[in-house]
Amino acid sequence: MILDDEEQAILGGALGVVAQTAIGHQIAVGDFFGAKDFVPVTQAHIMADTESLGQAGMQWLERLADAQEGGVRIPTITDPRGTDFSKAGDLGQADWMLELERRAISAFERLGVGMTDTCINYQTVLAATRGEHVAFGDTGVVIYSNSVGGARSNFEGGPSALSAGLTGRTPRYGYHLDASRQATLRIRVGWTPRALDDWGALGGVIGRLAGNYWAVPVIEGIDTAPTSDELKHFGAAMASFGSTALYHLVGITPEAFTLKDVGGDRLPVAHRIGQAEVAALRSGYAGAKDIDVVVFSAPQLSIYELRQLAALCKGRSFRRPLLAITSPQVKPDCDRFGYTRIIESAGGMVLSGMCFYQSYAREMSQAKGWKRLATNSAKLVNILGGYGYAPMLASMQECVDAAEAGELK
Repeated sequence: MILDDEEQAILGGALGVVAQTAIGHQIAVGDFFGAKDFVPVTQAHIMADTESLGQAGMQWLERLADAQEGGVRIPTITDPRGTDFSKAGDLGQADWMLELERRAISAFERLGVGMTDTCINYQTVLAATRGEHVAFGDTGVVIYSNSVGGARSNFEGGPSALSAGLTGRTPRYGYHLDASRQATLRIRVGWTPRALDDWGALGGVIGRLAGNYWAVPVIEGIDTAPTSDELKHFGAAMASFGSTALYHLVGITPEAFTLKDVGGDRLPVAHRIGQAEVAALRSGYAGAKDIDVVVFSAPQLSIYELRQLAALCKGRSFRRPLLAITSPQVKPDCDRFGYTRIIESAGGMVLSGMCFYQSYAREMSQAKGWKRLATNSAKLVNILGGYGYAPMLASMQECVDAAEAGELK
């Protein structure tokens, strides 16, 4: 890679061993992906849950923090943590999990990282704008920021995102380049979802069709301007099912005012998707009717989703646990507006700063006896099979009904 004077100085240790370690890692990543140089970034978002870090990752992180060299050079924030400490006992989480979390938090704080603990920073912290180069980790954050905001980021693994925070730059490859942002797959949709679970299911269908990180779908036929929450579920599922980092909606997302803007006019229509294809994906997550737990998570809930959930919970009495997971930025408003009280009066729990599948989901299943799980998140059903769950995709209304009845109707 071509390094400027500042980068040469960092590599030579002028800013200390922490920044030197970080840029060494980034050069290795850049060489692997054929990056010619670095691009400055304005903010970083680190995905570093302790289940993934483990003891080895934790020791590496603590060595950087122990150097006490000042830490990050740009605003750097975190993805959800592995627990809500106030609810850890209710989740059946063990003391060793909480201790690992405390160690991670301490190390990040010593490095100057802001513990935002959210996967919806584009809704609650600071949305990246069109053309802004950033280094984001969470796949849902990246696909939303790239597609809806028009910002520029690759999927940055935990060490890469932290390194970007420490150096203020990232290798210039992939979605930082104009050429990589052109459409590679043209899809025509003949049915527009109206509920969040259907938006997620449609995203899952498109993700499966796209099938790899470098595919960029351009989608025609959406007949309304989707809301932020609808696009949140749509993109998060697409990224989960297809490793997709960028899509374009013709006439809606900022880089695709017309089909021609992203080169879609040069592509044949490769796939036509209607309600039948979305229903087929949903049917793959329709198991036994009895449920053990209802989970609203992945991504964390916005204040509007919690408002909707609270309205559905009013006057209910749940027979099964219901978990509603949001960010630390949203939770105080949820409390202040009375939504938490309504949800928890019905027997649910409102949790903050975590994400269900990043919170030792397998161990929770074993500790609590949870296997059959209902959710309105297509992303979550795609992931949880790998943790031993039998996940079922349903609407928010159907999930709340199931928490009260003990089964999906």
